[in-house]
Amino acid sequence: MKKVYYLKTCNTCMRILKGLNLSADFLLQDIKNEPITVKQLEEMKALSGSYEALFSKRAKLYKEMDLKHQDLSERDYKHYILEHYTFLSRPVFIIDNHIFIGNSKKTVEAVKSYLNGLQLE
Repeated sequence: MKKVYYLKTCNTCMRILKGLNLSADFLLQDIKNEPITVKQLEEMKALSGSYEALFSKRAKLYKEMDLKHQDLSERDYKHYILEHYTFLSRPVFIIDNHIFIGNSKKTVEAVKSYLNGLQLE
């Protein structure tokens, strides 16, 4: 599977997608218009190891809800991600059985390297 969970209104997501020049076999899911399902989130968790790894602590709502001062459990992270798309650290790339989470330079470079490795095979 080749899939990207992203936000069309996020300039960073759009810049990353444009820069990667993904092939047509990638499925793109704008998480604002097509919310993440429980099954999709559980698949992401299985690849990432935890819901916390998928959770964005940079989300505006995280600060507004003062979640930083709460002791959040895996169940809480799952709940918040499903409740509001902004809590998913994005973009999330799933390529075969590999997951790449977020927009850090390191993550984007890892996606590029992985894609280049696939092209060499």
